[in-house]
Amino acid sequence: MSDWVLPLLVPLAAALAGGLITAALLALRPRGGGEGVALLADRMEALSARLDGAVAAQNERLSRALAEGADRTQESARRIHERLAVIDAARANLEALGGQVQSLAAILGNKQARGAFGEVQLRDMLADRLPADGFAWQHTLSNGTRCDCLIHLPFPPGPIAVDSKFPLEAWRAQREATNEPARAAAARRFAADIRKHVEDVATKYIRPGETAEGALIFLPSEALHAELHGSHAALVAEAARRGVYLVSPGTMWAVLGTMRALMRDVRLRAEAGNLRREVARLVEETTRLDRRVASLKRHFTEAQGDLHGIEITAQKITTAGARIEAVEIDVPGPMRAAE
Repeated sequence: MSDWVLPLLVPLAAALAGGLITAALLALRPRGGGEGVALLADRMEALSARLDGAVAAQNERLSRALAEGADRTQESARRIHERLAVIDAARANLEALGGQVQSLAAILGNKQARGAFGEVQLRDMLADRLPADGFAWQHTLSNGTRCDCLIHLPFPPGPIAVDSKFPLEAWRAQREATNEPARAAAARRFAADIRKHVEDVATKYIRPGETAEGALIFLPSEALHAELHGSHAALVAEAARRGVYLVSPGTMWAVLGTMRALMRDVRLRAEAGNLRREVARLVEETTRLDRRVASLKRHFTEAQGDLHGIEITAQKITTAGARIEAVEIDVPGPMRAAE
């Protein structure tokens, strides 16, 4: 029984009992006919009136409690709806994430798609860290082998070939094995696949005089890189002795940073050479300018001497003219008489 039903039934039962007693007393009034019975009947009527008032008050309190309970229920329902909306959004996110995980699993399960995924990831890293002329995609070497990427580095060390494909089938079989014999067989297969892939890269991608003495194998997964160094350290060391280095996205950032610094140093040296040549050319032009200034100065000095000589000659001519003007010529007697 609900908590609000019991307070309602008690006044109703009391009112019903009062009504029955009042009816009984009214039925007994003609027989007794006394004033005590009438007084009792009056008191019972007053009691019934008070019970009616109590029932009305209880009904009012009950209505108020029911209204408050309805409000609380509505508020709880609103909160439940809000939480359900949050749960629906989280479920949608989980479904989307599940779809992305399935897509990633499909990519990693397909050999060609996995290679394309690794190539796209490598392409983004190289485009972010190296200049546009610092690498070439799908470069064909002199032996006809096409590498995924060739990073242009000067000798030494020389251009470095990068391979972005890696055999993951045995690694996945090793992780998904349910018993120890299957896990051991997958591990042996994985080691054999690694050794064969390293052999192919070392044979095809390392060309003396054309490339550097080493090549890179890009692993698009940090977990795979850690698994290799943790469980197959001997194979990693053997690959390094062959000049093949396994790099993950994290270590590839560091390698590309070093290559970027090397390219910048080479570019600075080239610019320094150009600057030295320009300075030598400037020194040559300055020397030529000094010779021409000295020649001009010599000519100017000679011209200045000639001008000084001309000034002296002019002064002499002026002086001579003045003397000529100052000379008085004596005229003979007959000429004077004729005059």
